Amino acid sequence: MNQDLSILQLVLGASWVVQLVMLLLLLVSITSWAAIFRKLFALRRVNALNDDFEREFWSGTSLNDLFSAAAQNAKTAGPMERIFASGMREYQKLRERRITDAGTLLDGARRAMRASYQRELDAVETNLSFLASVGSVSPYVGLFGTVWGIMHAFTGLGALQQVTLATVAPGIAEALVATALGLFAAIPAVVAFNRFARDIDRVAIKLETFIEEFSNILQRNLGAHSASGH
Repeated sequence: MNQDLSILQLVLGASWVVQLVMLLLLLVSITSWAAIFRKLFALRRVNALNDDFEREFWSGTSLNDLFSAAAQNAKTAGPMERIFASGMREYQKLRERRITDAGTLLDGARRAMRASYQRELDAVETNLSFLASVGSVSPYVGLFGTVWGIMHAFTGLGALQQVTLATVAPGIAEALVATALGLFAAIPAVVAFNRFARDIDRVAIKLETFIEEFSNILQRNLGAHSASGH
């Protein structure tokens, strides 16, 4: 009886609906793991690029040199560098229009950085909703397969004269494999979602802090220009 109840035998012996549910959950699990690894490497890259730019930013390099470097590295730049570039671009455009009001210049740069920040955050959060869906839906899909399998097993038992544990166990065991697969798909997705959500919150806080710090630097520069102008 133990040989008959191997996982492979249970899968092959299940009804076609339960097999379809198992196949779907297996595909979802594989896709989920692929998304987890992609997101893991993407977040590591984002953090590394942000750290590199932050070191360069505070190393004493002039804003114009940083902006030139950011323009050249547009495709390979990290979120922080792109936010900086969008702020500087707007700031310089307003300066070229002969706008001298410090408040207008600062507001323009800040708005540009906020818009860039939102785009960067949307890009970083890619696939997060997929993991949340896998984590919440997979157990129910597995449960549907189990319920269907048990119904199918009991329907088959109705035609038998004598029902024993040996006749009931295989059908129920086949059905329960679907629930196990549902949990196998859901648990890693939930754990990964929670971990990535926490990591993305840290990235968001870091970017918001940078926007505030860069805004303060621009404000000081504008104050220095206006003082020298007077």
